[in-house]
This record gives sequence, C-alpha cells and structure tokens, in this order.
Amino acid sequence: MREELGQRWQAQRRGWAHAGKHAYRVAVLAALLAAGTLVVYFTGGTRYAYPYLMLLPVLLAAAWYGLAGALVAALVAGLAMAAMPLDVVHSEPQGVVNWLIRLGLYLVIGGFAGCLFSRLQRTHHERDLVARTDPRTGLSNTVALEEDLVRALSEAAPRGGQRAGLLLVRLTDINEILEAMGGDASDELVVALSERLARLDGVRGLYRFSVAELMLLLWPLDRHQIGRVAARVAALGEENLTVQGVPLRAQLVMGSSLALRDDAGPGELIREARIALQAAAERQRSHCHFRPEFTRQSAQTVRLIAQVRRGLEKGEFELHYQPKLRLADGGVCGCEALIRWRDDRGALIPPGLFMPKVENTTLIEPVTRFVVDEACRFAKQQGGNVSVNVSARNLQDPAWLDALERQIERAGVRPAQLEVEITETALMHDMVAAKQALERLHGLGVRVSIDDFGTGFASFEYLRHLPITGLKIDRAFVEGLEQDPRARKLMACLIDVGHALDLVVTAEGVETRGQHRILRELGCDQAQGFLYTKALPAEELIAWERTRQHEVDATRS
Repeated sequence: MREELGQRWQAQRRGWAHAGKHAYRVAVLAALLAAGTLVVYFTGGTRYAYPYLMLLPVLLAAAWYGLAGALVAALVAGLAMAAMPLDVVHSEPQGVVNWLIRLGLYLVIGGFAGCLFSRLQRTHHERDLVARTDPRTGLSNTVALEEDLVRALSEAAPRGGQRAGLLLVRLTDINEILEAMGGDASDELVVALSERLARLDGVRGLYRFSVAELMLLLWPLDRHQIGRVAARVAALGEENLTVQGVPLRAQLVMGSSLALRDDAGPGELIREARIALQAAAERQRSHCHFRPEFTRQSAQTVRLIAQVRRGLEKGEFELHYQPKLRLADGGVCGCEALIRWRDDRGALIPPGLFMPKVENTTLIEPVTRFVVDEACRFAKQQGGNVSVNVSARNLQDPAWLDALERQIERAGVRPAQLEVEITETALMHDMVAAKQALERLHGLGVRVSIDDFGTGFASFEYLRHLPITGLKIDRAFVEGLEQDPRARKLMACLIDVGHALDLVVTAEGVETRGQHRILRELGCDQAQGFLYTKALPAEELIAWERTRQHEVDATRS
C-alpha cells in the first residue's frame, strides 16, 4: 500500500510540474502577444514595420509546441492585427485584403517554423534515444542510468525515509556462453533475464551496465527491502532461461548500494554498488550490500599492489625453501620454493598477506617470473629438484608458458629439475585451458603436481587424463592421523589413488613423529613440514641438508 501511494504521489508531482511548465509558457506567449499588440498600436498602427514583432511569439510557440503551437500563435497574432487600425492617428481602418495577406504571412512563417522545430525535436529525441540505448539489446545504457538516477535522487530526498538504491547484477558465466554459443546468444540471455527482473516490485529502471552486468534502479526502499529484492533476483537466477532453444541457468552475483545521505550523487552510488559486487565475488556470496569497510579494503588492496610492484623493482622479495623428504630412507629429495617479502625494517611478510591479492591482477606474471628465475638459479647451484607454485591466471597465459621455457634454457637446468604445483581450485577454474597448459609443461619435461589435493573438486576422471606426475595431500588430512582411525583410512585411500595413477604422493604439514611414522607405514612417498624444518633461505637450507645427510648416513651405518 505504501509503495502504491508513493507511485501515485510521484505521478501527481510529475503532473503538477508539467502543468506548471505549460502554464508558464502560455503566460509568456500571451505576454509577448499583448506587448506586440501594444507596441504596434502606440507606434502608429499596422502601416508601419512594427507588426512583424508579432512573429516573435509565433516563432517561440513553434520552438515550444511545434507546428500546432505555431499555427495557433499565428492565428491569434493575425486576429490581434485585424482589429488594429491601419493608422491610429488618422483612425484609418485596415482593409480586409491587407489583413488576410498579413494573416497568411504569419501562418506561412509559423507553419514553416513549426515544421522545422518539430523535425529538430524528433531528430533530437531520436539521437537522445540512441545515446540512452544499448545497440545490441535495446536496453537502456549507462547514460540513461545516470540521468534517471539524478532524477530519482532529487525526488527521493523530500520523501523522508524513502531512499533510492542500486542493485548491480553480474552474469558470472557469460564468457562460457560467448565461447559456446556466440555473442547473439549472450545478448539474448541478458534480454531474457532483464525481462524477468523488470517485473520485480520496486524496480524503477533496468540498464545494461556492461557486457555481463545489469543495473537495477530501485525506489523507494530501505536496507532490508533491498536485501529482499536481491533474494528474489537470486531465485530468478535458479530458473531456466531458454536461449536459442537451449535451457540455460544464469549464475548471478550482486552488489547493492543505498543513498543514505540526501547529498549522495549518482557516481558515488554506482561506485559503491561496484565495490559491493566485487566484495560478493571475492567472498563467493550471491549478494553483498555496500559497507564503508569495503572501500577501505579496496584502498588497502590498491596500495598493497603498488607496494608489491615497487618491492619487485627494489629487490625486496626473496625465496625460502622447504625440503621434501623421502619417507622410505629419510633422505632429501627436493624442496618447495616459497616467496617471502622483506619490508624496509627487515621483517618478513608471509605470502598469505599479499599473494591472494596479487593472484587476481596482472602483477602475478612478474611475481611468478621472479619465483621461477630464483628457483632455477637455486636448482642449478644445488643440483636438486625445486617446485614452484603457479596460479590459474598463469595457466591461462600462453605468453607465460613461452617465458617459462626461455627461463629454463637461460638458467641451464634440466626441465625435470623444476616441478610446477597447481591447486585443484586453479585446475578446475578452466579445465580446458589447464589441460592444454599441463600438456605444454609435460612436453617441456617439467614435472607437474596437484597441490592441496583433497580440498578441491577435481574428479578422478579428470586426474586420469591429466599429464601430472604427483599429488600433494593437504595438511588437513595429516593433522588427525594419530588420533582418528578414520583419518588414517582416508589418508590410505588418497595414497592408493595417487599410486594407482602412478603418481608420486607427498604429504604436507607433517609436524610430529607419529604423523611421520604413520605416513611411512601407509606407503606415502614424500613428506614436508615443520617436523623437519620450516622454509629456509638458500644458504641455510644447504647447511641444513648437509646436517640431515650426516644423520641419515649415521642411521644407515
């Protein structure tokens, strides 16, 4: 009921505004006609040139009301001049022919001006419509969004508790549809979804914000209502949309913002909706409403990325290496290269504080290039095997694979000395691109291991067809080995899966002698963890390996 009353109030306000504008224009035209008539009269009558002053309101009426307005104004001006004497001083009346000629002239000029202005108005309207419309879908675009949002904010301000809001909706799987079915299909999907969204209560406008995004203008509503609208949008995303005869289900993520201040501008509201959407995507939620801390986090991320770039240039990054041990005899069989960042005070910044942000930017390419360069240099120096971690973004970049091959050749190491570790999540991000990248790595002779195995979604069927050489079982499966019999059974299954696929199985996160013993009994090939040592700088690792080798030799003897 409140929403219906709000709509009626706004319709009434728009009607009043239109009526007021119309009354103002009519008053101006009437004043000009009256003033022109008085000027003609007091300057002697229609015999003189002043009757042409009456063309001013005719032309103005043409500009405001087109052909019809111009003809009405011309007729009124002609009638006013018909009652005017030819010469006021001598009271000489005006002839009918003279009046008719003047009336005809007014009508011709008014008609011509009216047609011209009507044509200009239509052209302007068509251009304005084109400027406000997305050419691919016919939906309103960002130009229309900003204009409509300005009006909504100005209208919402006097309403007290009523506010205008935005809901930005992104189709996260639009690229897959583009690749599989083409651009027309993706546009058709956007249109089909927009038709359903436009029917939701509270939606005052719907706009194509980008190729994969729709913006909803909502008004009037509050914070809780915008959450309910988002929930309804999420429910619509679960329904099938038929595109080119194929039923599709759109995967949606949303961000919303609300004009909590009367002086909030359209640019600010749009920016907040985009920030909220990005927060929802990062948190893997369907919807997030804007909060001020999102802005602070975004600013921190921007500063962090700038610092990482500067740190690379200043040589603030270094690699530490955590050894991998053969469980059969306790010997060192390789190590994992882990990036560290040493700040201005000499303190080490762990990768968990900056790598998740870096992986979502193009900065991951120079960071990974640095890691590979340092790892290859260490492998050349030490003569052993080194593994490095790569991201999904690296796998999707053919240029990175080309650069990797050049780095190996330049370092002068055997490709088999280098192992690439990829998480299951990165693998499943784009299975086709990942498989192609792994085949390229396999062709180079680089070994490939699946990191954090068991925590992702890679199926055994995929593993069977991927050219991988090892599995690294996540530390979560190692923690409960001493206390939980089910954990030991699960670990045994994971090890058996790896061996069934002829893969080298490594357990990470080993911290106790008991875990070491159980893993060895279960037939795990390799292990790494704090039980043996934390990640060490290159020189310290070499010294540690010498000590470790002496211990192994002493045990054998």
